[in-house]
Amino acid sequence: MRVLCVIPARLGSTRLPSKPLRLLAGEPLISVVARRALGFGLFARVVVATDSQEVAAAVAHLPVEAALTAVHQSGTDRVAEVVARRAEAPSTCVINVQGDEPFVRRDVVEGVIGCLRGGAQLATAAVPLAAEDLTARNRVKVVVDGKGNALRFARDLPASAAWSCEVTVLRHLGVYGYTPTALAQWARLPRHPLEIADGLEQIRPLGHGMTMKVFRSFATAYHGIDTENDLVEAEAMLSLRERALG
Repeated sequence: MRVLCVIPARLGSTRLPSKPLRLLAGEPLISVVARRALGFGLFARVVVATDSQEVAAAVAHLPVEAALTAVHQSGTDRVAEVVARRAEAPSTCVINVQGDEPFVRRDVVEGVIGCLRGGAQLATAAVPLAAEDLTARNRVKVVVDGKGNALRFARDLPASAAWSCEVTVLRHLGVYGYTPTALAQWARLPRHPLEIADGLEQIRPLGHGMTMKVFRSFATAYHGIDTENDLVEAEAMLSLRERALG
């Protein structure tokens, strides 16, 4: 199966304005994410999908394609426009690495690809919850059933009493996988009220009866850049790595 990586990025973040262009170790965040995706060596092509010429210019020095899109409500809608424009073959694995994930791991991406190759139409990834995740609303939780399928996504920890089957609650990671057919179906669906309320695009397919497989990683947890504090922590993490290597 051919694997296409699309990295959606928009300037209009409310919690961290101009997020893709914010500097991490002196480099625009979107450039850091794109370089990391390229370094995995997993993708036939890497595309940065954005509605901003400035974001496109920030990756012009890299061997990626910058695709200018319409304004969209979610990253998946942006990815869907790119894939539809290309008329990708139904057998293609489409991977969405969100543009605010500078520490995304190769093994996590491989796990999501593996879900698609195993027959899943939609897939994502998660790690065990850490203590600090429990009350952090920018750390999205996913309730997973015994078959490894997502039942619910939420910013606040769902009450265990609400579930009649055995479930696990994990922390969601910003990586999605789709078949082109399932991606197009997702994009055609009306936005779900809970998606709008929580600002979580991944609620939409579940709310309309689609199934999403969750790859569970036990690797060292990482998280994306959602706030100013996340950016400060990311800078500190990179600084520690540089000192360790130096």
